Amino acid sequence: MKKRLIIPAAILTLLILVAFVLLWKYTDNTGLQLTGYEISDPNIPDSFDGFRIIQISDLHNTQFGEGNADLLAMIEESDPDIIVFTGDQIDARRLDLDVAVHLAREAVKIAPCYLVTGNHEGSIPEIFQLNAELDAAGVIRLEDEILELRRGDDKLQLIGVNDPTMKGRFLEIGQEAAMDEVLASLSPDFEGYTVLLSHHPEYLELYSKHGIDLALCGHAHGGQVRLGNRGIIAPHQGLFPKYDAGRYTMGKTDMILSRGLGNSLFPWRINNPPELVMIELSAEDT
Repeated sequence: MKKRLIIPAAILTLLILVAFVLLWKYTDNTGLQLTGYEISDPNIPDSFDGFRIIQISDLHNTQFGEGNADLLAMIEESDPDIIVFTGDQIDARRLDLDVAVHLAREAVKIAPCYLVTGNHEGSIPEIFQLNAELDAAGVIRLEDEILELRRGDDKLQLIGVNDPTMKGRFLEIGQEAAMDEVLASLSPDFEGYTVLLSHHPEYLELYSKHGIDLALCGHAHGGQVRLGNRGIIAPHQGLFPKYDAGRYTMGKTDMILSRGLGNSLFPWRINNPPELVMIELSAEDT
C-alpha cells in the first residue's frame, strides 16, 4: 500500500516541476521588462535635461504580441524623445525582414528613430533590401557618421558606427582595429556631449579612448543564461563575459548595455528576461 501511494506522489511532483520549468522558460523569453537609467553629466546641455532615449537591441525577429503590439505600447508609454536601434534587428539564421521593418514603421510614429547595424545585418545578402525598406519607413541609418540633435541653441552629437563585419577592412586587420580606425576618423569632429550607437560592448576601452560620453550597446544578450547578476556566455567574449548587461564606466565614458529582446543560436534565456532600455539625460550644474 505504501508503495502505491509513493508512485502518484512522485508523478505529481514531477509534473509540478515540469510545469514550473515551462512557466519559468516562458516568462524568461516573453516577460518583457523596461529598465531605466539616469545619466547625469555636467556636459549635458540644459536644454537636454530630461531627454529620453529608448534603446531597442537584438530583436532577432522576436514579437511581443501581434505585430509587436506589446513592445510598441511599452515604448509609447515611456514617452521617448528619440528611439535608437543598436543592431541585430533581424536574425541571419531565420531571416524575416518584415518583423524588423514593421516595428520600425510603427516606432517612427512615436518618435524619431536612429539605427546602426549588428553582426547579423552584416552577414546577409538582403542587407540592401532591408536598408531600402528601413529608409522608406523613415528610420535614419547612421553609417560611421555624426548627426547633431538640436534643442534651441543647444546640441548633442549622435554618432552611429556600422558593425565591423560591414567593413571590408576587418578581414585584414580584425574587428577591433577596424572599429578603432572609424572612431579615429570621426573623433576630430566630436563636439559637446556625444552619444554613440554601437552594437559591440567589448570595445568600451576604445570608446573611452576616443572621448565618447555615452555608448549604447547590445550584442551580449545579457550573457544568455544568468547566475545571480552574472552572465554565462556572450559573443566575442566567451565564458563569463566582462560586459554582459547594465551600466559600465571607464574614464569619462558611460556605457549602457542592453540585455536585448530576442535569441539567436541558443533559443532560450534563463534568469534573463528580454529588456527594453530607457535612458534619461540629466544636466548637472557645473
